[in-house]
Amino acid sequence: MNNRTRVLIAVAGVLALVTAGVVYVGLAAARNRDAVAAGTGAVTLTPGPRILFRSTAQSDRGHIASVSATDPGGPRAVAPVSCVRVYAAGGTGLCLRQDSGLTTYQLVALDAQLADQREIPLVGLPNRARVSASGRMLAWTVFVTGDSYNGGMFSTRAGFLDTRTGEITGTLEDYAVTLDGKPYQAADLNFWGVTFTRDDNLFYATMSTAGRRYLVQGDAAAHTVRALRENVECPSLSPDGTRLAFKSAVDGDPARGWRLSVLDLATNAVTPLAEARSIDDQAAWLDAHTVGYGLPRGTGNSDVWSVPSDGTGQPRLLIPDAESPAALG
Repeated sequence: MNNRTRVLIAVAGVLALVTAGVVYVGLAAARNRDAVAAGTGAVTLTPGPRILFRSTAQSDRGHIASVSATDPGGPRAVAPVSCVRVYAAGGTGLCLRQDSGLTTYQLVALDAQLADQREIPLVGLPNRARVSASGRMLAWTVFVTGDSYNGGMFSTRAGFLDTRTGEITGTLEDYAVTLDGKPYQAADLNFWGVTFTRDDNLFYATMSTAGRRYLVQGDAAAHTVRALRENVECPSLSPDGTRLAFKSAVDGDPARGWRLSVLDLATNAVTPLAEARSIDDQAAWLDAHTVGYGLPRGTGNSDVWSVPSDGTGQPRLLIPDAESPAALG
């Protein structure tokens, strides 16, 4: 099976999941606000010891849900809002969803009660979502087709929304790139998997070019990115800003699967985590010592697992029938 076939199969699977499970109801946010007012335990994005996620349970597939961080396998609150991918921080949510016509996609900024604050059309298939710790900056990644350099295969686009100024960065491909200490330009640049630092302006992401993948550090205000090292994908910055959880292709070959690891930014030491299965996800820090991630289980199903960030312990099933986790507190 060639790489193009693998990508097409993977995207077809995502499309099947989306078609089966994601139906957006126009009054969803209003109903959720009513439930909050009634005190019925509805989902909110206010900071607290809870984990937000996208449900893959048959009864509420695609809906935003949350559980207690101290009892993640226990009762869950489920919102009427549906997303393909979700993330939240600082009382702000990012929902990547199909529009009401079920033919295109939208980025939707949500307030703490899941009310729509802004809707932006997306060109491509939603894949990754991140919100800065303050709730100001939103980042997304989509799959796209049509890039002539890529022979018809899928490429990526990653962009930002500054919720304070309203500024939109449609793609990081417009940023000035430094690679190996020199300015770099190429038609095949692709970016994905953004994670923000505490000051909202600086971020990390993945860049690919000429068949290689790099961890890059970016400056949103200066519109620049700088390559740091190879084979680091979908980074996720720890709460204290000192470590990056990431996935790396086994022996540099994505066809062999992905390994979760943690990079110490001060020492450049890499610690492989105890999860030995292939994890094709952007991990999320659940606390200072634990990362969570989605692991598919059959067609359209997945679970959220967790593993210690220091390489010890064993993977733990955290939230059944779930994916796209985000710690709210």
